[in-house]
Amino acid sequence: MAEQRVVIGFDSSTQSTKALAVDLDTGAVLGQGRAPHTVSTGAGRESDPEQWWRALGEAAAATGWADRAAAVSIGGQQHGLVTLDASGAPVRPALLWNDVRSAPQAAELQAAIGAAELARRTGSVPTAAFTAPKWAWLRANEPAAAERVAAVRLPHDFLTERLTGEAVTDRGDASGTGWWGPDGYDKDVLDRVGLDPALLPLVLAPGTRAGVVRPGTALREGTPVATGTGDNMAAALGLGLLPGQPVLSLGTSGTVYAVGRTRPADPTGTVAGFADALGAWLPLACTLNCTRAVDRFATLLGRGRGREEVEDGGTAVVLPYLDGERTPDLPGASGLVHGLRHDTTPGQLLQAAYDGAAHALLAALDGVLRAGGADPAGDEPLLLIGGGARGQAWQRTVLRLSGRAVQVPDAQELVALGAAAQAAALLTGEPADAVARRWRTAHGPVLDPVKKDEEALMRIGDTLRRAGALQGAPAEDR
Repeated sequence: MAEQRVVIGFDSSTQSTKALAVDLDTGAVLGQGRAPHTVSTGAGRESDPEQWWRALGEAAAATGWADRAAAVSIGGQQHGLVTLDASGAPVRPALLWNDVRSAPQAAELQAAIGAAELARRTGSVPTAAFTAPKWAWLRANEPAAAERVAAVRLPHDFLTERLTGEAVTDRGDASGTGWWGPDGYDKDVLDRVGLDPALLPLVLAPGTRAGVVRPGTALREGTPVATGTGDNMAAALGLGLLPGQPVLSLGTSGTVYAVGRTRPADPTGTVAGFADALGAWLPLACTLNCTRAVDRFATLLGRGRGREEVEDGGTAVVLPYLDGERTPDLPGASGLVHGLRHDTTPGQLLQAAYDGAAHALLAALDGVLRAGGADPAGDEPLLLIGGGARGQAWQRTVLRLSGRAVQVPDAQELVALGAAAQAAALLTGEPADAVARRWRTAHGPVLDPVKKDEEALMRIGDTLRRAGALQGAPAEDR
């Protein structure tokens, strides 16, 4: 009997590190591990990269395969600014994707180079979530710390380098910085934010080995390590996405994306023109406020244990922008409730929070598909993934506001699965997405479409336009 080969994929997310030990041939999950992270509260959102490293070791050990894995790979939260000193130690806590303090620097970058030109060069118009404005914020607000920086990394880069000793990244995660484009690192953008390209990692070609596990880690020395990638790119791999298949991910943040054949360059900034982890593109729209914001509304309404207790009807609109917002680009926004009546019920208000969280993503879906060269009128089911995907209230909301069939994959932890597929591809020579399709990771029930609730969509859109001044933008611009 042939020896069983097992790979480990990691998902280093905002809240935790998850690890899956996966049979290379069948895709069966043989072991799992999880270790939590802590994130600061208050004005910013920061996290200590050292705890990510400890969590990776704990999660790997919990799978039961850390000393036997044939290959490993890491998917990580996008955009985070990790700054290291000459010894490789963090200079300060990482600035995370949902830290919006760098909004002024994002606006300055857009004004200096121009939104259309930034989209042409890098595929995206950087918002406060992107790494480039975060570096500019650090230089402006903590110049002494910035002076000590000898290396700048993204979260998955940091962990891959800790494992292998190699300063490398991949095109998918690099495309979310705001300083990388198809021709490599953009010198003009780097000059504008004051970053020496010598501080950045080498961008490896898709499918390349990053290195091997060095001594003294939780994993077996000499184990091959794949390039890894950003979390959205890893989830796309984990689903084995084909071009034009739309995905809606419901997590702390919300994203809608599809693999595209053509390179996106949206000058409005609604669609981020990311690269995928292979050789194609991943047009994507992202909101900062998704499941966590809806859960907060449920708690405020006394339904913290009854998040599914929603009711139809009513006129209330909730814009759940509790952490500022990225789509629409309103980093200074706060939550807003409009249209309350004497007969508005808590269940109706909670449903309005679900609607408000889903609205921006579904409004951007057509643009995401067009940006990648796909037909928005196509009949592909919308793949629903993430922590909220199995919630009936979320499923009904997405069905009602999208008008599309919705497919809920049986596989969970798709970021870690995508990283595992990258690791497997090192050993088999297949493209990582082909590995995932062989594992049938996207298989799951399909929910039939229902009539789109145009009235609710118009009500939310009208409220958003009229509330622009309250949310930090001129009302007529929204």
